[in-house]
Amino acid sequence: MRSAYQGLHGSLQEILANRLGWDSLRDVQEEAYRAVSSGDDVLVIAPTAGGKTEAALIPVLDQILKDGSQGISCIYISPLKALINDQEERFSSFCIPAGLDLLKWHGDVPRGDRRWQDGEAPHFLMITPESLEVLFGERDLLADLSRARYVIIDELHAFVESERGVHLRVLLDRLDVLAGRAVQRIGLSATVGNPEEILEWLSGDRGSRQLVQVPILPREKRFSFFVEGDDERRMDVIVRVVAGRKALVFVNSRSDAEKIGQSLQGRTEQLFVHHSSLSPQLRRSAENAFSKEGSACIICTSTLELGIDIGDLDVVVQVGPPGSVSSFLQRMGRSGRRGRPPYVACILRDPGEFLCMAAVIECAGKREVEPLVPHKVPYNVLLQQIFLELSRSKRVSWARIKRMLFSSAVFRDIRPEKLDSIASYLLKEGFVVQDGDLLMPGPRAELLYGKSNWKDLYSVIRGGGEYRVITPEGEVVGRLDARFVASRGGSGFSLGGKIWNLIKSDDSYNLAVAVPGDDQRSQVFWTGGQSGYSPVICRGVRRILARGRSVLPLNEGLEEILSAHITSYPKIRRNAINLWQEQGSRGYDVVILTCLGREMNAIIATLLKTLLPGKRRVKYDDLLVTVQAMKEAGSLDSVEEALLSIRGMDEEEIGRLLRVPPPELWKFGEAIPDEMRREMAFSDHFHLDEFSDTIGSLPVKKTAI
Repeated sequence: MRSAYQGLHGSLQEILANRLGWDSLRDVQEEAYRAVSSGDDVLVIAPTAGGKTEAALIPVLDQILKDGSQGISCIYISPLKALINDQEERFSSFCIPAGLDLLKWHGDVPRGDRRWQDGEAPHFLMITPESLEVLFGERDLLADLSRARYVIIDELHAFVESERGVHLRVLLDRLDVLAGRAVQRIGLSATVGNPEEILEWLSGDRGSRQLVQVPILPREKRFSFFVEGDDERRMDVIVRVVAGRKALVFVNSRSDAEKIGQSLQGRTEQLFVHHSSLSPQLRRSAENAFSKEGSACIICTSTLELGIDIGDLDVVVQVGPPGSVSSFLQRMGRSGRRGRPPYVACILRDPGEFLCMAAVIECAGKREVEPLVPHKVPYNVLLQQIFLELSRSKRVSWARIKRMLFSSAVFRDIRPEKLDSIASYLLKEGFVVQDGDLLMPGPRAELLYGKSNWKDLYSVIRGGGEYRVITPEGEVVGRLDARFVASRGGSGFSLGGKIWNLIKSDDSYNLAVAVPGDDQRSQVFWTGGQSGYSPVICRGVRRILARGRSVLPLNEGLEEILSAHITSYPKIRRNAINLWQEQGSRGYDVVILTCLGREMNAIIATLLKTLLPGKRRVKYDDLLVTVQAMKEAGSLDSVEEALLSIRGMDEEEIGRLLRVPPPELWKFGEAIPDEMRREMAFSDHFHLDEFSDTIGSLPVKKTAI
């Protein structure tokens, strides 16, 4: 069979040969070329540095060059502005020699650079979903946008499980309507547990689609483990591991990144901190350090999991277990290039973290990766789209709004009478006012969403919880949590690994002014953070406990540490909910080993408080639910009966016992009728269908200590 490389346009072949030194394509790129050339929607799955960006770019470029296309031919959508900035150079290395124009469009690009003159539209447009929403409001540019033939969605897995994913699907459907045809969709993703379902989610019911997923050949990997309970000695271990190397040190929260960055100041060369609340300039400084000679160390969160190219590195350091196997595979894939095996050093606080880290690596070795679960009840995004249409049209009929909504497959399953209920609610609550048959934004909508010419409508991400930090000279440092700003007064904090003093804040503009400081006790926190371990990791822990050991090759000392922790549990049955009774300080504690993850355990804890007699104190984490201080005889039996009762409940029964989160959980929650918020909460917040299926499939087994 003739290779795809041999059939490429001459200019593209020359670029690959002379600029990149390629005389052939990788397997994933060959397969992607054939799939994209067929016209089908395509999902390309490959690990970090697996060549998936070129797998999408090469067939698109080839077709544009062969057809002589004018105007916008391809829209590249990224979840991060930083990733667009990073990919611009890679795209330019292909486009500029081929005589093709490229334009990036996002909030950090000056407004004057985010337009083009008539007849001068770029061939490639690089954009975020939120900026694409803005672009749809630029009526004089829509004709150029309608010519798009391809849309490439990078890091698709970063969208799927959030409301940004719903918003993305709406934008893709609107692009089809604008173009008057199906614009070919090409998704790029890291390894996921349900690729066929994600391809179906991406493509919808538009026609044929293809999955490109080249098998990953086994290769050597190096791991080292350090279990250290003392904070200072744990920092000493990190210093030893990164010394003289290019290293990424992954942590699980922004606060941890700042804390470790401060602890390592002056102890390692070229130290940087990298997370989402730092200014783009500070993040780029960290990324650029890896392009220079010598050692460098970046303390980072998941911001460096995605496809930002930081070049070769010697070691990935994982401080505490990551929250998912998918995340671990992305992080591990950052090392081990140019023929060297990946090397991950795991820095762990205690044997419990060691157990979870072992489960992560075992699951990764079997390619047991988390499935992605898209949102099923899109009312929050639906309200965003209603308000956008009202703000853009000023006066619009409800019939037109409904036609607009039903043009997107995301909303087609919503019954018309539900939409009419939403319209009635919006009128009743003052979000919308009526002028004859036409609707206009009401005073409540203007109050909540109308600032800065309705700018807040372009995103479904709830904002307003952070303050922008600047120096007196106007240099942007990053962002701080609003609660932190309110609590700190004039004291110091750490941002970007440096000490700052907060000298004043302006609540009306969410702005804080800071100057360099020297308070070594400084700290910082942000609301949110790591949400715990995925159910995949938790099931991996249960397998290890039931087996009595890990299959990882460990030295004698590490084997003893892990073995001692495993034997602290009673005999565990592998595919069951195990429970036993322990002597506590105020009576008996009933311990339930579910290994279902924090979200499901939170539901179990809530239900137990309701079902058990009296006021019960119930605590939970990722693995365990514990009913504390039960003094009655037969406590174990009563908890078992309550668990069996939960197993027999359907979703509706469970839902009646749960408290619906407040409207503030969703950006447009106040505009959603109560019953619909309840439906959203049970489906996409509590995931009651998955909970009911999971707990109903697991027998409850009492275990003797």
